[in-house]
Amino acid sequence: MCRAAAVLIAALLLITACATTPPRALSLQPWPDRRAELQHLGRYGLSGRVAVAAGSEGFSGRLNWQQRGPRTELVLNGPLGVGGVRVVAEGDSLDVTNSQGAVLGSDAAHAELRARLGFEPPLTSLRYWILGVPDPDTPSQETLGADQRLAGLTQDGWDVEYSDYVNSAGAWLPRRLSLRRADVRVRLIVDAWQS
Repeated sequence: MCRAAAVLIAALLLITACATTPPRALSLQPWPDRRAELQHLGRYGLSGRVAVAAGSEGFSGRLNWQQRGPRTELVLNGPLGVGGVRVVAEGDSLDVTNSQGAVLGSDAAHAELRARLGFEPPLTSLRYWILGVPDPDTPSQETLGADQRLAGLTQDGWDVEYSDYVNSAGAWLPRRLSLRRADVRVRLIVDAWQS
């Protein structure tokens, strides 16, 4: 009886020890490796919500973004789909389709974006910032969190803050970020990432 009790107590201690052992921490990918991997990501998409304040003006709406290599295509719709605009950028080329269906190129496209948004978005860098990495073509100042993810970034006069990440297909990508430059503030909440 004593031997059976000793075996039972030992088994209970072993089970208790297993139950209270904290889970192993996931290994973190070093920031230089993570940054390089995301900067070379050529195909991705997202859908989300955006809020913009530029001076005394502001708006909010839905955003769909598709990145295919150097080609960026985004669709921005106001509440209930009102005031939609479609932007296609590739290199120095910029085309904007306004809510009346008119396709504008070059200087007219830049003017349309400024009129709609109250500023001209930094599309070339933004394609990297939304992934949680700096644009590799210009100098930046990075602030990392303990999780080896970007917490903040200053680049080309913009301050970018990352307040939340989500695991999407094994990669940690931003879920909430905000951009600020002078009197322009942009907040983006990503509802879904696509590959």
